Amino acid sequence: MPRAKGGFKTRRRRNRVLKEAEGYWGKRSKAYRSAQEAVDRAKKYAYRDRKARKRDFRSLWIIRINAAARLTGLSYSAMMGGLKKAGVVVDRKSLAELAIQDPGAFMKLASTAREHLAA
Repeated sequence: MPRAKGGFKTRRRRNRVLKEAEGYWGKRSKAYRSAQEAVDRAKKYAYRDRKARKRDFRSLWIIRINAAARLTGLSYSAMMGGLKKAGVVVDRKSLAELAIQDPGAFMKLASTAREHLAA
């Protein structure tokens, strides 16, 4: 019985990998084995970094809120604690955006947080 070499299915699988590796440098975009390794690594990093991006942005928002809160005489934790006691439900992304785009509104939130901290 003759040896089966894969044929259509194998070629289709390899072409799919080479298509994903388009734009990679040198052999990584031309040779199947190198392309497969590069694509696997790229997918691993993409998966990992989709999770990391969420952490990175949250930490950026916290840094921005802290900087803006300190201009009003509050620390980040005091600001967030005061807002929580006041029952103000604003996520960190929106707070950071307010701190940059609309400092007046942020000042009002900070004063609300300060009032509820004293109480």
